Amino acid sequence: MLHSEEEKFVIGKPSGYQVTSGKSTGLEPANVEAWLSKAFTVFFVPAKETKMQSGMTNTPFHDQLKLLLLDIELEGKINKTPRIMAGVLYDIRSKRDKLNKFEHMMSEFIYSRDKVFASAPDLSYEDSYLSMKGHLFDLPLFSLQTSEDISHKIVGPMLAYYRK
Repeated sequence: MLHSEEEKFVIGKPSGYQVTSGKSTGLEPANVEAWLSKAFTVFFVPAKETKMQSGMTNTPFHDQLKLLLLDIELEGKINKTPRIMAGVLYDIRSKRDKLNKFEHMMSEFIYSRDKVFASAPDLSYEDSYLSMKGHLFDLPLFSLQTSEDISHKIVGPMLAYYRK
């Protein structure tokens, strides 16, 4: 759906995977909680803003970089109702020279998710690795029943925020 838009969005692929989720297979009691993924995050970037290398995208930081973000949370520490958060990220800055592409930052959405999304819908996040702003909206996961729902309730609003 997003690839057919004028921006020709592609799914971001950090480490060869399209979806970032936090899970563990460790047998330690602290890791059992993480056996099942509870949240999934993916980003979309215009094809002209990224390069494919060895099955991964490479999306370097620059002043005009804007991305679409889609986050699905099945169960959170704060939010117990499955929900989708989506929108646009902009003013994305790395604070580390070694972290020179957005794909390096995807773990922030899993391991620091409560902090990242704390200011939503007008996202403003900063830590020792990066800073970013964005505009997000959320809706209950189960409000989506058809592909038309996805188009009207997620894709349409994301594109509207992106094109502002």
